This record gives sequence, structure tokens and C-alpha cells, in this order.
Amino acid sequence: MKLRYTAAWVGLTAAAMVAATACGSQDVKTATETADKAADTAVGRADTIMAALSRATDRTEELGSAEVRMSTDLGPGEPIAMDGTYSWGDGYAFDVEMDTEAAQMQELTASPTVRTLFVDGAYYYDIDPQPAGPLAGKEWMRIDGSAVFGDAGADALSGNAGGSPSASMKGLKYASDVEDLGEETVNGRSATHYRAVLDQNDMGRLKDAYGDEGNLFGQMTGGSTTVTMDVWVGGKDLPVRMTQEFGAMKVTMDFDRFGATKEIVAPPAAQTGDVTQEVKDAGAQQG
Repeated sequence: MKLRYTAAWVGLTAAAMVAATACGSQDVKTATETADKAADTAVGRADTIMAALSRATDRTEELGSAEVRMSTDLGPGEPIAMDGTYSWGDGYAFDVEMDTEAAQMQELTASPTVRTLFVDGAYYYDIDPQPAGPLAGKEWMRIDGSAVFGDAGADALSGNAGGSPSASMKGLKYASDVEDLGEETVNGRSATHYRAVLDQNDMGRLKDAYGDEGNLFGQMTGGSTTVTMDVWVGGKDLPVRMTQEFGAMKVTMDFDRFGATKEIVAPPAAQTGDVTQEVKDAGAQQG
């Protein structure tokens, strides 16, 4: 079987991974240096904003997981909806269901939704067994993160909490300019709306995942080197909603419940077919 490359589902793969990755917690030294620089240059930043973001970051990191609803808008076409579990207490992982038609994966499964996992730096898609090729007789399709972000970008996004919402909160906290946009009602809950634009200087090692049009994520975002991030923090010092914009791509994540979610594990190897190289080759042709 020749894997048909479609921009929608590969782009979604990228967006799903970075929906919560503005600044990884493995980059504490870099982030602190960025914070020091920001303190010297950001005029008029209110201490109350930083205190609120610090509380929200600590609380989010402490709880370690959440049930979420997410929408990924890639520009043309229908936004792709996903919902499920994100976990970052013991390594970053997620287990979600996404809309098959919106993700243009009808050739791989007859199911209206596709269960999608991210575990140990790789994506797994629950598909129908294929008649031939690397997915012949397999129930899961595996794609390594390096197929989307390149080797350096995937390495930067790996680690204990490289893609977690708490990592995103740290990225917002260390931005050079954060706005308090006031109180708003989100999903029936009162929350304070904060916004920041992060450039590569705010991202530490994660800058390797941005701005490179040689990888699939760079192609999808047009080589964007900035992330516009909005977060709505509710009364329990927890995010209610988070959005990130990378060029033409926008990801919205709504948090329904924090903590006490199920463990996320990779599918059995015997049931998995790896198409990492096929996706890399297709991406190179697309580029």
C-alpha cells in the first residue's frame, strides 16, 4: 500500500502535539534567563499578572492530567475536533478521539472517529487493518514525532512535560509582554483572559520546532516563528481555555476536568505498523 499523504491529518498531528508546548519545563535555565531579560525590557508589567500566572502554572503542573476538548483549524476546510485525556505527570501523553472525515482519514478507517495516542514521542492512530504494505493486518499506525518536526524539533519537544499545559503556562509567564484582557465568561465559568506573543527567544530549545519550512509543521504554519497564546484562568487558578496560533493554524483547548485520568500506554508492537519513513518521504515531496 502506498500511503496517501494528506495535509489535513499530518497537519493535525503537528497541531495536536504543540497545542500545549510553548515552553517546555526541561528548559528551566533558558526560561529563567528569558524571564530576567523580559523583566528588564517589559515596561509596566503588573506583578499581579505574574503572580496569577505563577499560581496557575504551579496548580496545573501539580494535577498532572486533564480531560479536554480541542479544535484544530488549519485554515481551509472544516476544523478538526478532538476530545479525550492529556497527561503530563509521568511523561507527556494524550489519548483522544478525532473526527475521521475532518482529518481526511476515511481511506484508513470506516469509523466516524479515530482514536489517536501520543506516547513516548510517537503518534498512534487506530485504523482498519490494511490489505498490503506496512499496515497490512495492523490495527494501529505509528508515526514518530521526527516525521513532523524534524529530528532536532522532535528532540526539543520530548521529555517529562515537553508538551504539557503546564509547560505552556510557563511559556506565557516568561513572555516579554503579557496582557490582562479582563474578565470573561468561558463555558459558563468566569475567567481572566491573558494574552502573549512568544517569539523564538522565549522558547528555549523549542525554537528548533518552529520556523523551519523543511519539516511538516513548518510547512503547515508557513514557517511561523511566533506563537500567539491566549489563556483564560478560572477561579481555582486553573486554565479554562487555551488557544495558540501558529501562522494560519489555530488550536483551541477547553479543559473540562483536571486530575484522576487514566494511564496512557502505547499499543502492542505486534498490532502496530510504522509509517514514519513514508510520511517523511511524502513531506519532502510536498515541500
